[in-house]
Amino acid sequence: MSSFVRVYTGDDGESHIEEMSPPFEAFVDTEGAYGEGTPLEAATGITFRRSPPGYFLGWHNAPRRQYTITLSGEAEIEVGDGTVKRVGPGDVLLAEDLTGKGHTTRVVSEETRFYIVVPLA
Repeated sequence: MSSFVRVYTGDDGESHIEEMSPPFEAFVDTEGAYGEGTPLEAATGITFRRSPPGYFLGWHNAPRRQYTITLSGEAEIEVGDGTVKRVGPGDVLLAEDLTGKGHTTRVVSEETRFYIVVPLA
């Protein structure tokens, strides 16, 4: 099952990680698709990215509020208190730690991490 994770800046100015549960609710779309979905969020675009095994991005903040959805490979996100969260295929990360120390990102799989970034409006 996919996990939903949020990285955010707390009142202490540090980045934190928490599991989140998006508000899924029943829907029927105009063409007849149905099931459960979350409310539509405004986005400014979409990009597909690849990061090779061993990739490491040191302490940084999210450049904007954005979703990152891992399609293949695995990465670890670490925040200042030492908490580490692994994300893999199907996992969704909402990055919104725009200030403070930020977080690190490390590809830990032996395969390239292939992922989608969706910047939010």
